[in-house]
Amino acid sequence: MATVRLSLGGLRQVPVASRPRVRPGTVPAGIVHLGLGAFHRAHQAVYTEAAIALAGGDWGIVGVAPRSLDVVRNLTEQDCLFSVTSLSGNGTHSEVVGAFAGVRHAASDPDAVLDLIASPTIRVVTLTVTEKAYQMDPATGRLRPDPAVAADLTGDGPPMTVPGLLVRGLIARAAADAGPIALLSCDNLPSNGKRLHGLVTQALEYGGAPAPVVDWVRDNVTFPGSMVDRIVPATTPETLATVEALLGVSDLAAVAAEPYREWVIEDAFPGGRPAWERAGAVLTDDAGPWERLKLRSLNGVHSAIAYLGALAGRDMIAEALAIPGMREALRRFVAEDVAGSFQPPDGVSVIEYGDSVLERFANSAIRHRTIQVAMDGSQKLPQRVLHTLIDRRATGAVPRWGALVLAAWMRFVQGQADDGAPLPLDDPLAERIRTALSEGKDSPEGVVDALFGLTEVFPAELVGDDAIRELVVGWLTALEQHGVEQTLREAAL
Repeated sequence: MATVRLSLGGLRQVPVASRPRVRPGTVPAGIVHLGLGAFHRAHQAVYTEAAIALAGGDWGIVGVAPRSLDVVRNLTEQDCLFSVTSLSGNGTHSEVVGAFAGVRHAASDPDAVLDLIASPTIRVVTLTVTEKAYQMDPATGRLRPDPAVAADLTGDGPPMTVPGLLVRGLIARAAADAGPIALLSCDNLPSNGKRLHGLVTQALEYGGAPAPVVDWVRDNVTFPGSMVDRIVPATTPETLATVEALLGVSDLAAVAAEPYREWVIEDAFPGGRPAWERAGAVLTDDAGPWERLKLRSLNGVHSAIAYLGALAGRDMIAEALAIPGMREALRRFVAEDVAGSFQPPDGVSVIEYGDSVLERFANSAIRHRTIQVAMDGSQKLPQRVLHTLIDRRATGAVPRWGALVLAAWMRFVQGQADDGAPLPLDDPLAERIRTALSEGKDSPEGVVDALFGLTEVFPAELVGDDAIRELVVGWLTALEQHGVEQTLREAAL
């Protein structure tokens, strides 16, 4: 007999304990979310459904996929239902989420997205579109002069970029005087709320928005910052098979994640918000310390494992963490470099937080691929690693282990693992990186100097620091001559 697909009709076959916490289709939309990927479904959607179940409110989510049509098609065929499965060494548990009030595909129907942003019923727009979709220079935080963005902001055609969707939507909302709204970035960007505010402000100016629109945005739109945390690997055929066994139905929009989750949100929502604190989120006046804690102690460590692990031929993060000397090197990175680079939240030990991160990454049930984590490195390095280096140097310290992470990226982008296997370069600056490498490939010194020439990645104070350059050259030389495993063994001595 054919397997039943997850849907409103198929819910009766789902175990009662795994059914949605809210009645699907009964909660009107109050949130538009840009970026309908696995992370949002395993994180903000889960928090939002729990908040609605506990405190009510018209806070259903309309999920918008900027590009991918597959997830829109799958969710549409499943009445906007999907499951989130928690994976750990203690077993698995799957729950169906019913927080979505609809889905849209921005690339094929951008006008529908603009209409949503301009609707008075929508009071919050959230984003998980990854660093590169903001079209901002990671070194300066300025909007890039990208032709697609320029066309969105100055032309009459339908917007195709995230800045274009946001700004054109806000212009339409201002014209309708549809009430205040919050734009909440949930991406791994430093000061993500301030960055998003800067993006919108620059885009309005770039697009020549009239003064009344600029004034309306200033008076009616807020940009709260946030910190999000949950490990969500890519969905695989094994994920889908596990979910079908747990639920008794087929779910082609299923996601899996670690049990742990965290969300810290600056409480600045002029049009109201779900009671996320009832679902376990932390509401605060300043998410900055939490954000830096996570970006540097978790995301920075994650990238380090990914680059070193991929070079050493390890497919999964948990496997890479088991390389002799890896855990000790990462503990020293956190203790000697990260911990002294910023002021953590009150009562939080950066070293203890780092140890908990390593335990989470050791969860072999989370099959998070090193190559997946390593992608888009040029966009991730500044906030995950480079800011640590700069802040430590400002105090006179020599961040030895952070320099290792940077050297590992420089070795990784050369495209070859220690055993000679090819490594993919999936990065928005891939051509710039390849061009730079072609100019400096004859020596570690040449590679470092060539890549330091990527001014959109490396700020001047780092490039001009001889101590940093010497450290990175030394580590890159060791990685090229001896490989990851020997380099880590010798570093631990």
